[in-house]
Amino acid sequence: MSSAIIFFLVTLLSEIVGTIGGFGSSVFFVPVAQWLYDFKSVLMLTALLHNFSNTSKIILFYKGIDYRLLLVFGVPSVVMVIAGAFLTNYVSFKYSELILAIFIVAFSVFMFLKPDFQLPVSNTSAVAGGSVAGFLAGFIGTGGAIRGMSLAAFNLPKNTFIATSAAIDFFVDISRTFVYAGNGYFQKQHWLLLPLLLVAAFAGSYIGKLILKKVPQHAFRKIVLVMLFIIGITMFTKHWLN
Repeated sequence: MSSAIIFFLVTLLSEIVGTIGGFGSSVFFVPVAQWLYDFKSVLMLTALLHNFSNTSKIILFYKGIDYRLLLVFGVPSVVMVIAGAFLTNYVSFKYSELILAIFIVAFSVFMFLKPDFQLPVSNTSAVAGGSVAGFLAGFIGTGGAIRGMSLAAFNLPKNTFIATSAAIDFFVDISRTFVYAGNGYFQKQHWLLLPLLLVAAFAGSYIGKLILKKVPQHAFRKIVLVMLFIIGITMFTKHWLN
């Protein structure tokens, strides 16, 4: 019971932080959840969490979906997330965790120093951003930060950004969910966690939206980046000592 409560709180906090910070819940959820479960389970649970979260956002903002970007960005994302998810079955998770730690540290430092960074607006950057985001989502469990940076370059209206990002992520996470399940990452005990993921996904998005109205996003993003940096360094140190 205590582990279930801790898991729910971690999931809820990740969804709140992801909503406010704009990076997606997996950037925070994946490294923290590793203290509770093995990496295979974390990958599976992250995909399931995103399925619930993206569904809620699509229901709320479906009118804002940019279908051209969904196609240009989404197709390479789906192709590469499948490739990344398959690769997890052949690469040692010891190295996957190390790559995740390095990515989180590098991302947090870069975004702290360059908060306004944007990629060039072009189909090439959309395809490249979608490919990298998809591969990282499949291989280390989190690619939303790259997708967010890439989509930000197109200067989309807020509702369009949220809806399009959620629609892309929906197909990405559905794809990797089937691959992870096929790899045997879904265990019987995960059924008990599904209701917690569902409640945390919807509640976290809603609470994050309320907080965002009162706290400037740029200020909160800096706090989140510092937290991510500490998490990344802790993961790297843990891996190095082992």
